[in-house]
Amino acid sequence: MSYPSYIALYERGELHKRIEALNTIVTHCTLCPHACKVDRRSATGKCRTGLQALVASYHAHFGEESCLVGTYGSGTIFFANCNLACIFCQNWDISQMPNGHEVTPEELADMMIRLQQKGCHNINFVSPTHVVHAIIEALPFAIERGLTIPLVYNSGGYDSVETIQLSDGIFDIYMPDFKYMDTTVAMELSGARDYPQKAIAALREMHRQVGDLVIETGIAKRGLLVRHLVMPENIVRSDLIFKELSAISPHTYVNIMAQYRPEYRAHTHKSLGRRITIQEYDQAYLWAKQSGLYRFDR
Repeated sequence: MSYPSYIALYERGELHKRIEALNTIVTHCTLCPHACKVDRRSATGKCRTGLQALVASYHAHFGEESCLVGTYGSGTIFFANCNLACIFCQNWDISQMPNGHEVTPEELADMMIRLQQKGCHNINFVSPTHVVHAIIEALPFAIERGLTIPLVYNSGGYDSVETIQLSDGIFDIYMPDFKYMDTTVAMELSGARDYPQKAIAALREMHRQVGDLVIETGIAKRGLLVRHLVMPENIVRSDLIFKELSAISPHTYVNIMAQYRPEYRAHTHKSLGRRITIQEYDQAYLWAKQSGLYRFDR
């Protein structure tokens, strides 16, 4: 039986070095590209989160990609708050409202073990960007209690390359969004004008670490899986996004998502007051194929 690489990092003491480095970073926080530089022991920045992670819920999730869900589900831990401020967020009650409770590293580790005991195929951290330090600090406790399943980094794509580098060998599967290739739209919709360049850099580093998605007997084991939400009027420039993904690797596994619906404050933007049409989705799928991509979860 092969074990995830985070166990090897723990056994040779490297995991504790990563924990120390990340805990230093959050004292002048640059975990994400916002680089708020606040001391999260006593203050909060864009993510509105202090030192400890806030968990909104955790359970075996059957609504994720089929290669994550398998038979027994993806062991999903939803973190409250977010480093993005998407006005159309479909989980806005978790990401934009303080709907979560603080957990210690031991409590977070216990959640991981409970999910593994349920038979989940992976531990799926949703919105981990602003609490990656807390996740990795909890890992030794989980490993000592027998954690052996893959870890999934399920982010909005606005990630710091430096933080992702400190995560090398820890997360088996990276599953970021790639939301925008238009800087103005990225600012209008998520408050992150530099989203395109930061997302591209982060995705390249993720792919360098784990490569293309490897699926064995229908279950994802390691690699990069990218989500892209198709939006009305192609305001996010899906055509350019697929070209960038193909440049990273034409073997990139992509979930082209059609489930956009007006939520939260979407009605405040002139283009976001409706769902996408079948034609808009089909056009996005065609752009993806024309870019050279061919591995899709639709």
